[in-house]
Amino acid sequence: MLEQIKQPSDLKHLDDRELIQLAHEIRTFLVDSVSQTGGHFGANLGVVELTLALHKVFHSPIDKIVWDVGHQAYVHKILTGRREQFTTLRKYHGLSGFPKPSESIYDAFGVGHASTSISAALGMAVARDLQGDHYDVVAVIGDGALTGGMSMEALNHAGDIGTDLLVILNDNEMSIAPNVGAMSKYLTRLRTDPTYAKAKNDIEHVLRKIPAIGDKLTKSIEKAKDSLRLLMVPGLLFQGFGFKYLGPVDGHDLLELMKVLEDAKQLHGPVLIHLVTKKGKGFSSAEDAPDKFHAWPTEKKAKSSPSYTSVFADTLIQLARRDPKVVAVTAAMPAGTGLNKFAQIFPDRMFDVGIAEQHATTFCAGLASQGMHPVFAVYSTFLQRAYDQVIHDVAIQKLPVVFAVDRAGLVGADGETHQGAFDVSYLRTVPNLIVMMPKDENELRHMLYTAVHTGAPTVVRYPRADGEGVDLSEPLQEIPIGKAEVLREGEKVAILALGPMVRIAQQAAIFLQEFGIDATIVNMRFVKPLDSEVVLAVAKRMPMLVIEEASLAGGLGSAVLETLADARILTPVARLGLPDQFIPHGSRTEWLTELGLTAENVRDTVLRLLIKVPEESPRMIRGAQS
Repeated sequence: MLEQIKQPSDLKHLDDRELIQLAHEIRTFLVDSVSQTGGHFGANLGVVELTLALHKVFHSPIDKIVWDVGHQAYVHKILTGRREQFTTLRKYHGLSGFPKPSESIYDAFGVGHASTSISAALGMAVARDLQGDHYDVVAVIGDGALTGGMSMEALNHAGDIGTDLLVILNDNEMSIAPNVGAMSKYLTRLRTDPTYAKAKNDIEHVLRKIPAIGDKLTKSIEKAKDSLRLLMVPGLLFQGFGFKYLGPVDGHDLLELMKVLEDAKQLHGPVLIHLVTKKGKGFSSAEDAPDKFHAWPTEKKAKSSPSYTSVFADTLIQLARRDPKVVAVTAAMPAGTGLNKFAQIFPDRMFDVGIAEQHATTFCAGLASQGMHPVFAVYSTFLQRAYDQVIHDVAIQKLPVVFAVDRAGLVGADGETHQGAFDVSYLRTVPNLIVMMPKDENELRHMLYTAVHTGAPTVVRYPRADGEGVDLSEPLQEIPIGKAEVLREGEKVAILALGPMVRIAQQAAIFLQEFGIDATIVNMRFVKPLDSEVVLAVAKRMPMLVIEEASLAGGLGSAVLETLADARILTPVARLGLPDQFIPHGSRTEWLTELGLTAENVRDTVLRLLIKVPEESPRMIRGAQS
């Protein structure tokens, strides 16, 4: 039956039995497909019935369905004509793992970060009203994403405006990590509150005893049970926001779901349907371990060395054993950042604040203001959400918060919304911040040690990658702030590299020897403060190439050019890095090659640089991208 579904309108002709059969086929397809391609797994198994019901009741793409986060939209993609492309899911030049308007007219809004759907859907609803249109707008949001402050702001605004908007709360009790906080406890009370069920059963029991009219009244009550639910279930929080609250509803009862959605369409103003679903539904391993089956690994390969994330976690544990003031903070990513290890050893010094990066940053500022040493482990792409707090609450006050910025640079299959391209650019402009990146996992250990002891706001960025396999046994030591490391002295050209690009620069230097070119290799280490002394000394002697796994716009190369311009030193400079574009999904290796961040392209760029500028030619600054 699944093969017959090419677009959502094909569902309109299916009866209840066929829809239930289709749900079974979709689950089978998901297990078979995602286990081969990798990707988000548990969340999609949990929304099969919901997605079928949405596309049965509503009329996409005329009606707008906005998925929060987006990793629960695989079923939506299957039903909207992309099933045959699933072998390319999250692969280079393949199907995106998230809704993407450029990919399909059925993807109403592009997403990848949590807590955005209600805001976007409300904007669409207001645009509809202003333009005199009459389509429906639906926002689907998970219970984990509801902890994000942005979702609260959107609920507040929607209730104030009062326009027609349907919000579906997909409550599966589990995001990537166990949900935390008052919202999670509130939803648990709603799920388990017996008030509605008892009241409903009591009323039906009494009505059925009334002669002649009892059964008819009971059927009328059944038709209006969503109104009964509104009266009996304590969904006061959402009602306080101005929403009509319907639920909790069994999110795996397809027929009930369709009925509730049809009823909700008849209501005016903002409506919230609270669904209770099971993450990994239909696949026992995923049901039993939803955190482990949140995503199926894209690649399974033996590791030759520990990952940067693992080394960070082990080092932080080592520091915490020495210093009781060291505490760890995460925004709903304890496993992804490696802090689950820390939590096992120091449960009282580990804080998961939920999907709330802004709060996490200012929470760390409060900790630091009272003498603690907070380390906020956060993905580069998620720290973007807390930029104001980095400036206002940390940097201005010079509070010694350590930002351990994981996934800095290219991250692979998650694509545009998750690439850690911009942190160097948006952080190096902030006064009082120290920004650094290690060349290998051992230097990461020393940088983390330095950051915790420096007494200043500090950023340590590192990639989503395995380490270089270097020795990790040497004692921890502080690195002089703002000092680069000259790894190799040469006479013809200097390669200034940041982070893992240092190893690529070293490999390129070996290639260049075949051409009689002896290269200086500098491990820059610090983006801020920049080691201007080394930069200027090298620039007076030879042309330079700057290489970084970060945005060229405002990155390390820009900092080098600014330093040369301020000192009025004219020398040829080429740059390699991430271009001024959003980089789609694909493996890190594929995109490093595509963007020329390889030893071979570094060699070729240096050759072009030297050929273009013979020694006898006038010196001039060249900031051209390669």
